[in-house]
Amino acid sequence: MRTIAILIGLAAAASAQTHPLKAIIDAARTNSPALKDLLSSGLPGLHGRDGALVWGQDFLFAVESSDPATVAIDHQPPLPMTNIPGTKLWYQLMTLRLGTTHNYNYFAAGKSLGTYDVAGYNPDSYPQPGVPNGVLSAMKTLQSKVYPGMSSNYWVYVNAGADLRNGAPLMVWQDGETIVGNQDLLRLRMQTVTDNLVAKKLIPPMVHVLIQPGEGGEASGTRMRSILYDTVSDRYAKYLLEELLPDVEKTYKLRHDAYSRAIAGASSGAICAFDAAWYFPDQFSRVLSHIGSYVPLQWHPEKNLDGGYIVSQKVRRDPRKNLRVWLSDGTDDQEAAFGSWPLNNIMLANSLKLKGYDFHFRFGEGMHAIAQGALDLPESLAWLWRDYDPARKEQIFEMEEAEKAKPPFRVKIANREAW
Repeated sequence: MRTIAILIGLAAAASAQTHPLKAIIDAARTNSPALKDLLSSGLPGLHGRDGALVWGQDFLFAVESSDPATVAIDHQPPLPMTNIPGTKLWYQLMTLRLGTTHNYNYFAAGKSLGTYDVAGYNPDSYPQPGVPNGVLSAMKTLQSKVYPGMSSNYWVYVNAGADLRNGAPLMVWQDGETIVGNQDLLRLRMQTVTDNLVAKKLIPPMVHVLIQPGEGGEASGTRMRSILYDTVSDRYAKYLLEELLPDVEKTYKLRHDAYSRAIAGASSGAICAFDAAWYFPDQFSRVLSHIGSYVPLQWHPEKNLDGGYIVSQKVRRDPRKNLRVWLSDGTDDQEAAFGSWPLNNIMLANSLKLKGYDFHFRFGEGMHAIAQGALDLPESLAWLWRDYDPARKEQIFEMEEAEKAKPPFRVKIANREAW
């Protein structure tokens, strides 16, 4: 967080009237001496997969390497990268198509330095003229009793126009440190997207609570993320409802009807978000799930705890709950010892389909990355909050007619012959 703030600060100082991302792109295009300071000041992930910046159709790929580096885009032959004199930094500026995700893979000395996906962002992911910005709070740290010994940080982002007198709609985001301030520019761009959608009246102005996974407590190391997020139980939701949100409400007045509350996450944060709404549908009715880890990362039969694979089966066997769910994943998501991310997302989508849920499943081609979620964010948020009426406190969510007409999802092997 501190290093990316330095990066953005330098860019802003270089061009006070220019968006910080554009300033960096412009420096790369002109081979400006300023690029050395901008990149060496801390673009996240330069040691591996995360070095990518996007402004319009300009994609800047950057990596740190002692050896000459190349980058392969969308599985094409690697292209040589340009070294910044006096550094180990290498970069390549390219023009790529928008409205899709792009895969990139860095190489040096015959080895991959890291591969990831990046979004070709849609227009609502960029600042628009005349749209007021929301306000991000300072970081606050909370000590937990639900998870004894754990402390966690959180931030609050409030869209302009949020009704803090009578109570504002709420959206809770897991892994909140990745969408705080300038860090958000390289990922979801949640702040920009929600401000734009509020201005278009596609979503209500909201209070967004951005929660970083806690540390300490019962984790074998220091991070509690997997215990918090991947455990299939009502414990994390109780932590939100009994500890964290009451602390938020010391400053911000929130609505308490589930109709006005959403919860979101990616990977382990996605199953966490779904579980919170599943166990407490009277508190959260809208779920945004990106590349969800519906696999048994915290399967502990000795503790009578099922793994994440059970979620799709719970949806099939239990009575339908009043939830609206946007679910997304990609064909190149992970296959690991813990299970199959794509197949378990497909199973959950079919469970939601067969039980008549108000859901949407976006299944692309991406890997285990936030790029598809970032690309879709304007659409997914508008879909989740469609028809929201602040005068109401409840709505029975019904499957859309267009979805009713579609069949369940079928699996077809795309990378092998049948016989």
